[in-house]
Amino acid sequence: MRDLCAAAVDAATGAGAEYADARAVVRRSQRLSTKNGRVEQLTDTESEGIGVRVLVDGAWGFACDRRLTAEGASDAALRACAFAKAAGGRGARALAPLAAQTGSYRTTYERDPFSVSIADKVEHCLRADEALNGRDVIVRQASLRALREHKILLSSEGTDVEQETVECGGGLDCAAAGDGIYQVRSYPSASVGMSQQRGWEFVEQLGLEREAPRVAEQASALLRADLCPAKVTTLVLDSDQTALQVHESVGHPTELDRVYGTEASYAGTSFLHAADLGSLRYGSEHMNVTADSTTPGGLGTFGFDDEGVPASRHPIVEAGVLAGFLTSRETAARIGSGHGGSMRADGWNRMPLVRMTNLHLDPGEGTLEDLLADVDDGIYMETNKSWSIDDKRLNFQFGTQIAWEIKSGKLGRMLRDATYTGITPEFWGKLDAVAGADAWQMQGITNCGKGQPGQGAHVSHGASPARFRDVQVGVKA
Repeated sequence: MRDLCAAAVDAATGAGAEYADARAVVRRSQRLSTKNGRVEQLTDTESEGIGVRVLVDGAWGFACDRRLTAEGASDAALRACAFAKAAGGRGARALAPLAAQTGSYRTTYERDPFSVSIADKVEHCLRADEALNGRDVIVRQASLRALREHKILLSSEGTDVEQETVECGGGLDCAAAGDGIYQVRSYPSASVGMSQQRGWEFVEQLGLEREAPRVAEQASALLRADLCPAKVTTLVLDSDQTALQVHESVGHPTELDRVYGTEASYAGTSFLHAADLGSLRYGSEHMNVTADSTTPGGLGTFGFDDEGVPASRHPIVEAGVLAGFLTSRETAARIGSGHGGSMRADGWNRMPLVRMTNLHLDPGEGTLEDLLADVDDGIYMETNKSWSIDDKRLNFQFGTQIAWEIKSGKLGRMLRDATYTGITPEFWGKLDAVAGADAWQMQGITNCGKGQPGQGAHVSHGASPARFRDVQVGVKA
């Protein structure tokens, strides 16, 4: 594949490109799920191809080919140049400087998830599925996924890097119904479960069969739980919901291409402006958010992004102040800050976009119990159920699967249909405390959408439970 990438870059520069890069990618993806004791989905797919990106007179062009052959590489390069010329450039386009990179990266794991037989994976799901059986339960689902991607990237600037990533994960979803009420409960996260860049050992550590009875019991109990009241109160979020809050209201608005408006047609823009860097008050002094593509096990972990920029760790919010953006080499040059490092593509047939890597809310101090202990009256919410946020990532409403009343520092009655609303900088300004490192957990999201044609990114967010004061919860009449 390396020779094909080199041939593609040579063909592109020979056709007039002042810059070119080529990515050859081989990917295998496996998904398996069961529903009410039967196999519902079983897919095992492989794909391969090459994508070529070029700059001609300041205009980008991209083309791809499923043939990993000399002809396929050359055709993709020439088509990419033709597209760039047709788009029409406006002179030179600045890119943040990058020295030629060489090296490799491979996921560290104990057991290759693809070495586990399909039969064993089906049995694993069926056992967890059966363990979800309980009072009022009408839908039981268990799922597993695995992904391997081998990628080589070469550029006209001399970058030559090779990477192989392996992901693995799974999850449970359970639905209960009765007396006209329908409730869901999931583990360890809603809909997509949890994945990490690890091997089969991660699935075993999730303990799907072990956790299933608790999930089913809570789904049933929610049918008889009181409705979450509508009021302004203290809100404590579990690490999973806090991670989603970071994703939607910090991750997306700090993608610098959205700030500059190049994602407006699909993913929306951002309430932020380039001039806000270093001055905008994003949240309270307890808010520290870090982008880290070096986090062990993260779905946004790599050795190099899809422009060849080495993995790094840098602040996005420091003590509540906007300190950085997620950037490409182009947007970093435009703003005069950063060096890129957030460009990723969903496979060989997609052009790289600015995407989240691993975006973490840094831990504070204490435990979840410490957060609760300082609350006289409030609500504790756990596991996302729904989300809604505007195109600028400013106004939002989130719902969780389950909640509990907090009285005198202790969890009380269970509550259903819990929601909360806010305006992004006002909400983060109400951040009162974040639990410590022992409560910090890393969540994996595999369905983050962006771009046209659409791309799905795999990203991770680490967070501890967090406490917010004076938040509107519940649905006002």
